Amino acid sequence: MKLGVNVPNFGPGTRPDVLRGWAETAEGLGFDLLMVSDHIVVTPDVAEQYPAPFYEPFTTLSWLAGITTRIRLGTTVLILPYRHPLLTARMAANLQQLSGGRLVLGVGVGWARQEFEALGVPYERRGALTDEHLRAIRLAWRDEEDYRAGHIPIWIGGGSDAALRRAVLLGDAWHPLRFTFPWLDERMHRLAAVAESLGRPAPVFAPRILLRLTGAPVTGEGRHAGEGTLDQVVDDLERLRLLGAETVLLDPFHGDPEETNHPETAWHMLEAVAAAYTGAEQS
Repeated sequence: MKLGVNVPNFGPGTRPDVLRGWAETAEGLGFDLLMVSDHIVVTPDVAEQYPAPFYEPFTTLSWLAGITTRIRLGTTVLILPYRHPLLTARMAANLQQLSGGRLVLGVGVGWARQEFEALGVPYERRGALTDEHLRAIRLAWRDEEDYRAGHIPIWIGGGSDAALRRAVLLGDAWHPLRFTFPWLDERMHRLAAVAESLGRPAPVFAPRILLRLTGAPVTGEGRHAGEGTLDQVVDDLERLRLLGAETVLLDPFHGDPEETNHPETAWHMLEAVAAAYTGAEQS
């Protein structure tokens, strides 16, 4: 199983040199994947959680592709209805070519109603638009020579029944975000049922989990995967591996934008997990 890192591309402490530091740290520690998130307009509903500056993901990943050599690069998740699908297809294909085939395109329907309004995109149609855009992007990659760049894996975010159906029909992987294990168990059973009802195989499992190391164990059903002592986190990773996860993305952002002023805290957590998980695999 491979491990990745969700890098905050937003917040008061995020600058080009900090983004470079994230990329160099993640690649230097041996992580397989670096992903960033997506917003275009920092409307008030977005700013409450992800304040400016917010670095656009394709631009940022293109720059980071030139800084790194090995680590895969991706979006967790690109809000698909925000951009024309042929623009998304072209940018993704170009980034795949420029990075040497390292792109993972994680996508979702979005949630920020004010941002949809600012972009002139109908919020109520975001699910249908996501499905339409996915089909258009795949057709462009298949049929248009200028858009071809080798296989770009598409990870589908979300945990609703619509998202599970989308993952089965249009995705290469299901990419649930920050969850508890009871929730995951129920949703994985539901995913299998959806796949069976559609006569399709279940997609690859590639989750994004919280990373929050604590001095004392965290207990109770409300504990998020990736939250607790180092031993708990390593056990969680092993549990996800046994559930079939091919890649697990670690998300060390805990919700306070001020954290972006102190990235070293997250880097130390990532270093501890990388060393402990590698050691557990070898023993």
